[in-house]
Amino acid sequence: QLQLVATGGGLVQPGGSLRLSCAASGFDLDVSPVGWFRQVSGKDREGVSCITQTRDFVATDYAASVKGRFTISRDSAKNTVYLQMDSLIPEDTGTYYCATSGDLDSCPIKPYGLRQWARGTLVTVSS
Repeated sequence: QLQLVATGGGLVQPGGSLRLSCAASGFDLDVSPVGWFRQVSGKDREGVSCITQTRDFVATDYAASVKGRFTISRDSAKNTVYLQMDSLIPEDTGTYYCATSGDLDSCPIKPYGLRQWARGTLVTVSS
């Protein structure tokens, strides 16, 4: 059965860090563009970061609100994509999801047109 599982959420103080993991089973995540998204209660889901492979380099993108604080990476051997979140602020609070895209030429920074979604993991940034 094809599965995509997001883990690593939790409660953290402002300024703290978390690392989220997006692990695939039953398929090769390495060939799929992957996006991280988040949703705050009462608001639309928004893109956070994405990663995709081109011929010559790995392309990544970040929402302006997280640029410089979050880092997305891929570990092909573990079939996993990570989102390292540093300098967390309360506005980062939300449910985080990862998803794959079938568009191999684009980095999925927007929360639409995705192929498969993982169940979300809750991130709470609070004092």
